[in-house]
Amino acid sequence: MEQETATREDLRLAERLRNLRQARRWSLDELSALSGVSRASLSRIENADVSPTASVLGRLAGAHGLTFSRLIAEVEAGGPALVDRADQREWVDPATGFRRRSVSPPSPEFDCELLQCELPAGAMIDYPLPPRPGLEHHLYLLEGALELTIEGNVHRLSAGDCLRYKLFGASRFRALGRRAARYVLALR
Repeated sequence: MEQETATREDLRLAERLRNLRQARRWSLDELSALSGVSRASLSRIENADVSPTASVLGRLAGAHGLTFSRLIAEVEAGGPALVDRADQREWVDPATGFRRRSVSPPSPEFDCELLQCELPAGAMIDYPLPPRPGLEHHLYLLEGALELTIEGNVHRLSAGDCLRYKLFGASRFRALGRRAARYVLALR
């Protein structure tokens, strides 16, 4: 979605994505081929003309061998061991309204990331590739209903259900029913 004025976070994200690409000496065309994101979209994202969606950020993070959360955390300032609720950073997907809050910001010293997420009722997000093959996920559904398709296998979760998996291929998150799906996701 177009924004009239880019936020500070949008500008930092655009700069980080441009720096990652340039550090690998990839052209926009090469990154487009690796990520499946069009060259034009990449250019607009790197210039902070548009705010990328969760799906696009997932593709870009994967092309760079990063998790979505680690990419976002690299844009945010480094955090202390204790992070108050008010200081936990939240990112909102402009296309779906998906909200992702980094409960324990990733650190180069730790492998595990803990996120609290909310997918609005009826919303769906596709991730064509994992950011890193074999990335371990533990998803605990707090509220609502969620359909999670992992490499073609469909899992329907209700509040209180927990799904553990390692991701090697495509995944899809879809909030079922009339309520948002709220969940905690641990990544390792």
